[in-house]
Amino acid sequence: MAANLPAPYAAETQIAIAAVRRACVLTASVFNKLVKQETLTKDDKSPVTVGDFSAQAVVNTILNRAFPEDPIVGEEDAADLRVESGKILRDRIIELANETLIAELQPGEKEEWGLGPNHGRTADQLLDAIDRGNYNGGRTGRMWTLDPIDGTKGFLRGEQYAVCLALLVDARVELGVMGCPNLPVSAADPSGPRGCIFVAVRGQGAFQLPLDNPFVEGARTKLTIPTFTPETLNFLESVEKAHAKLSFNERVGQVLGVTRAPTRMDSQAKYCSLARGDGGVYLRMPVGTGYREKIWDHAAGAILVEEAGGIISDGRGEPLDFGLGRTLGENFGVVASGKDVHAKVIAAIKQAKAEEEAQSQL
Repeated sequence: MAANLPAPYAAETQIAIAAVRRACVLTASVFNKLVKQETLTKDDKSPVTVGDFSAQAVVNTILNRAFPEDPIVGEEDAADLRVESGKILRDRIIELANETLIAELQPGEKEEWGLGPNHGRTADQLLDAIDRGNYNGGRTGRMWTLDPIDGTKGFLRGEQYAVCLALLVDARVELGVMGCPNLPVSAADPSGPRGCIFVAVRGQGAFQLPLDNPFVEGARTKLTIPTFTPETLNFLESVEKAHAKLSFNERVGQVLGVTRAPTRMDSQAKYCSLARGDGGVYLRMPVGTGYREKIWDHAAGAILVEEAGGIISDGRGEPLDFGLGRTLGENFGVVASGKDVHAKVIAAIKQAKAEEEAQSQL
């Protein structure tokens, strides 16, 4: 009998994949309609705002229909959309969210999740769905974390961004799903087909799926982080200098004997690239003091790395704590890699940090 039971979190996984896929379709549409077609100033974030809110409305609507008791820790809040000054933005968000929700059912999707024709929502229903992301997190119970567009500048450039969704139970990540609309299906063919979904369930492995049809039979690829040597090792880093101390990363690489140039990309797509062996170490060291990493920026990536056979920790080698609320607290950066190099990276960080502190005292 036991052999016929569904795998743990089978329903959650199927629903999360469907939600992330629909959110990816929506965000790609926002890019094509608002970024490519409109004249934007350098600092204009309106397409990101539209995409963030619309995607969060869609994902939260699906989760609310399937798991009405589960709270959600999300990035966005609908307060500014409820006032009269937010009407134009609100109308656009409602239109996009409904357009995504009422699209024809795709393989693997179910109408009972509130998808398909005749399942449009009112403005109030969608604003309430956005606000379901206001949960403050904690150490007990089930909760979802959502980043509807991780990597906003990558999104605006037409480069890497990700839709990131994770399920936590008693502060442990049990399921992670990430959609990367612009990530090449194969790093060996960077100009080839793009669009991937990455899925990991605790104890069940990590997999890459095609974004356009993630439920097609036989389409998933199992991911395992390969073994690296100092000659083949390279770092996966943020594009934006404000997000990580790249000069510190360079010194860590020198200590390790790394000679290959780093691969820089926005968003949790770096975790996906690490899981399939496109890079050897994801290194995100803090810039200055006071910044606290948000749990939605790392939850899905953390389980993907672990299920691909890697280790994720802070820069001191301590586990990331997802039970502190909406942030990871006072952790010192994030380090993810294969098991063969993780301890060496932590030792190199310690040495580089000691050198930095000694230099500051001169």
